[in-house]
Amino acid sequence: MDDASVTPTRFNPEALAKAPDALQSVIDAGDLSGAVTLIWRAGEVVQTTAQGKRNLETGAPMERDTLFRIASMTKPITSAAVLMLLEAGELYLDDPITRWAPEFKDMKVLTSATGPLDDTYPAPRDITIEDLLTHRSGLAYGFSSVGPIAHAYQRALGDVLNIGTGPDEWMAALASLPLSYPPGERFHYSHATDVLGFLVGRIAKMDFRQFLMERIFQPLGMVDTDFYIPAEKRDRAAVVYRQDEATGALNPVAFRQYDSPPAFCGGGGSLISTADDYLKFARMLLNRGEVDGVRLLQPETVDLMATNRLTAEQREHTFMGMPFWMGQGFGLGLSVILDPEKQAWMSAGSRGSFGWPGAFGTWWQADPAQDLIMIYLIQNSMELGPEAVANMGQSQRMGARLALPIWQRAVYGALGA
Repeated sequence: MDDASVTPTRFNPEALAKAPDALQSVIDAGDLSGAVTLIWRAGEVVQTTAQGKRNLETGAPMERDTLFRIASMTKPITSAAVLMLLEAGELYLDDPITRWAPEFKDMKVLTSATGPLDDTYPAPRDITIEDLLTHRSGLAYGFSSVGPIAHAYQRALGDVLNIGTGPDEWMAALASLPLSYPPGERFHYSHATDVLGFLVGRIAKMDFRQFLMERIFQPLGMVDTDFYIPAEKRDRAAVVYRQDEATGALNPVAFRQYDSPPAFCGGGGSLISTADDYLKFARMLLNRGEVDGVRLLQPETVDLMATNRLTAEQREHTFMGMPFWMGQGFGLGLSVILDPEKQAWMSAGSRGSFGWPGAFGTWWQADPAQDLIMIYLIQNSMELGPEAVANMGQSQRMGARLALPIWQRAVYGALGA
């Protein structure tokens, strides 16, 4: 939906009321346990829904304050923390990360990203802060890679969902692996934002979690956002499910439970949050750094976050096996819609809309042209083992994932209807 075609009118209530129908049909079909959605526009929450169950085994229903593992929706928060240090003059985008992370000196690059691990050449330059923010560092995820390097990530770092090491040990293990591409060459989804989080801790001389608590969560009043679920809140947590390809059954995905903050507080995908908590962060970005009298970033810094930095050539590469960049680009931790018509095959939004999704089906988007924020929270995990992306196209059970674009289009269709 192009921003030239939108109107300043409010939602049509009858049309908006039908938006959750797509989700309910998927829940009723047994492809999705449940969902919480929230739509904010022009200063008010215009719709919230809580459908299905947060726990199929106990029958506990989804509720507005249900806690979700938001996966890579963590990344924009970590990126904002990095840019707060940028504004303070503590770092610059072109700084080599070896200034704080000497583990990453003298990195090797695979001659072929899918080739043997011992076929490498010296990296032409060090990784920079901007490389990490834009996923052009050459680092990887096991699930986003193919070939020996995918399995090397699993061996060196363990289960991506349950990392048990501390930051320093983990950084050393990551730095022992060769880069898939030379720094700056191309977007390759990776642990880059986890590295950024631990760099924030080293630069600020405090635990990364403590930085987020003191500098972002507490100022914004994000009282339910953390890297673990305290015992007293566990009954509010939604279970993450993975659908069995053969039977269609939704099976729980096991996560370690912690009674205190874990050693690994990963800035790439470890946060747990709620729809209302994340709304506060999204409103801050939509309002260019300030919300409810609290300013975290300057307007020009938020503009940098939401400005595409990928070249035309870099956007020609697929992402997660799809032509993801056909109508959008990537800034400093956020994707941004550049061409709504080319993006329409995948999602709805005006030119300039920004956000970033998560591997458990979570998604959010801020649309400045419409003064609109949409938050969509489910717990439907894709396979995240080595080479998982290479097998995504073989999945026959896509109902839980196809519900999102249907919901998006229904919401945008209710504007001025």
